[in-house]
Order: sequence, then C-alpha cells, then structure tokens
Amino acid sequence: MIGFLKIISFLIPFTLCTSLSFAKNTKKILMIIAHQNFRDEELLIPKKLFESEGYNVVIASTSLKPAKGMLGAVVTPQILIDQVKVEDYDAIVFVGGVGAQEYFNNSVAHKIAKEAVLKGKILAAICLAPRTLAEAGVLKGKKATVWVSEGKTLEAKGAYYTGKPVEVDGNIVTGSGPQAAEEFGKTILKLLKSQK
Repeated sequence: MIGFLKIISFLIPFTLCTSLSFAKNTKKILMIIAHQNFRDEELLIPKKLFESEGYNVVIASTSLKPAKGMLGAVVTPQILIDQVKVEDYDAIVFVGGVGAQEYFNNSVAHKIAKEAVLKGKILAAICLAPRTLAEAGVLKGKKATVWVSEGKTLEAKGAYYTGKPVEVDGNIVTGSGPQAAEEFGKTILKLLKSQK
C-alpha cells in the first residue's frame, strides 16, 4: 500500500506538469467575427488552413449565441471579445464583412489590437476589418490594404494604403476582401512559421 501511495504521489505532480506543459504549447489562433454579417469565406477559408496546420482556432464575438454570415454560414463563438487574453494566442485575426463595422469604434477590439502589437503577436484583418486596426491606431506608418471603400480612411489614420490583395508590414497582415481569403490565410501561416 505504501508503494502504491508513493507511485500515486509521484504521478499526480508529473501528470499536472505534463498537462500544463501541453496546454502551454498548444498553437492557438483567435478569429474575431461580427455577430451578424461576417463574411463567410474570410472566416471559413483561413480557419480551414489554420486547422490543417494543427492550430486550434477559437472564435470570438460580442455574443455566444450562433453568429450568422452574410452568405448564411452559422457558427457558435466560444468566447466573448471582452474575455480575450491576447497572450493565449499566436495570432489575432479580425474577420470582415459588413458586420465588421461593429468593431470600428469598439474600445475592447481596439485594446485587443493594441495588446497584440505590444506583445509581438501576429495581428491580421481582412475586408472592412483593417479599419478597426486603423481606428485603434496600430496601422499608423504601416503599409496596409482594405476593402476599396475604406482605403482613404486608412490613409487618414496614417496608414500607407497599397490596394494589394494581401499586405504584410512587420507582424501585421491585412487583406482586401473575400477573393483574397486563401492568400490571407496562407500569409498568416507563413509569418507564424517564420517566427518558430
């Protein structure tokens, strides 16, 4: 019996340490979507790419109720944006679509973007979502792209609008819209791999 207890007393801390170590090494990407009218391809295409490379994708929004995309996709967010801890993720991705406007002046979204930059995380946004980054002040002096209607807004906030499908400046990746979703996702993955 004493031998059994010694084994158990050894295994419990070992198991806890192993579990904590595994949890710490889990690769995670946060994708922030509008609760209504996110752009389906801008979520689903990069998400599939990320998962195929072993990343755990966590979806955040302003509600945990099922969220609906512009083309009808329905997904259930796992976390509220005000509960996000930036340090838990390898990359933070803001998804576009007309609903992305809800984050343009959202102080929580701005805080997440600023923290991602301060902590050296990859920060990405596509379609209308780069405007949220511009409003947060993190695109000042950076090359960026966005849905064409927002190019002048980015410039007014101090960004260098390039109009490219995908743009990279340091750890910031921006995409112009749904047609760039695959290139956007692949570019984020390439940047993540270069940091390993």
